[in-house]
Amino acid sequence: MQQPVWNFEQEPYEGEKDESAVNLRAYLDRIDEEKIHEYSPAWTDEQVVEWDGNFRDDGALMLICSERDIDVTEYRQELEACLKYRDRVRGQLVGAKRACGSASS
Repeated sequence: MQQPVWNFEQEPYEGEKDESAVNLRAYLDRIDEEKIHEYSPAWTDEQVVEWDGNFRDDGALMLICSERDIDVTEYRQELEACLKYRDRVRGQLVGAKRACGSASS
């Protein structure tokens, strides 16, 4: 599995810092740029669940090795924080990636 360029998983944050929260952040790191920018805060919870495609019938996100269930409300909060994180660091990561790529050329 290819590691994502993002590291939202280890970005400092307020709130619950348990295994489930870390797993959710790692999960969000792996959503590709094109898909994550399809998301709209105006969507209903049902639309978010359908868009992600990884929610169980009981309404919780399907994450392995998690202590607790992640509902769509928590998912949306972290997804929106992830989008802000990506917007903030995108230039740094793209610039660093270019520098590494040009150094090997």
